[in-house]
Amino acid sequence: MSKGNLQQYWKTNLRYLVILLAIWFLVSYGCGILFAEQLNSIRLGGFKLGFWFAQQGAMYVFVLLIIIYVRLMNSLDRKYGVREE
Repeated sequence: MSKGNLQQYWKTNLRYLVILLAIWFLVSYGCGILFAEQLNSIRLGGFKLGFWFAQQGAMYVFVLLIIIYVRLMNSLDRKYGVREE
């Protein structure tokens, strides 16, 4: 892989990381702590939504973000020809 392609690969990889980590922060810290009072007016499965995000929702979103990251990186690896066989 040429140096230009390598730089573009890592630039794209870092962009993916920043976006996914920002979503994780927003869900775990924002929904679980900052916006918990507003979210508590909504109920999900009998529990207040703010409580649900703080206890379980953030973990579900984290696992989903891992799956999304794996798929994004697999497509990026194929695009730049660094896919592991």
